[in-house]
Amino acid sequence: MSIRALAVLGEARRLHKGDLVFPNAKGTALSDYHLGARLLPKAGVKATAHGFRSSFRDWAGELSGATHQAMEQALAHTISNQAEAAYARSDLLEQRRELMQAWAHYLGDQGGKVVKLAARR
Repeated sequence: MSIRALAVLGEARRLHKGDLVFPNAKGTALSDYHLGARLLPKAGVKATAHGFRSSFRDWAGELSGATHQAMEQALAHTISNQAEAAYARSDLLEQRRELMQAWAHYLGDQGGKVVKLAARR
């Protein structure tokens, strides 16, 4: 996990109690629908939640130098080949940590705009 991600998690913990990082207004889990169809458009973000994951994978494949296994594990993808999966016992934690830190640096260097998502009224 990147330093920036840890800071975001710390801020989320400070703002609310409970097991969820980003709960909905009712304090329950934020659904894919709510994020993609309600929050992102309301914030003026013309993207999908899956698009964020796809952007990461494109960047990782083209620019990061990470192994295929580390990239796929970072996205929580499973190995469909049963024989290969049987031998893949490492969580590649250090490789994934470095990958996430590089991604955070990449995003930070792009001069991106942070968008505050408004609370439901």
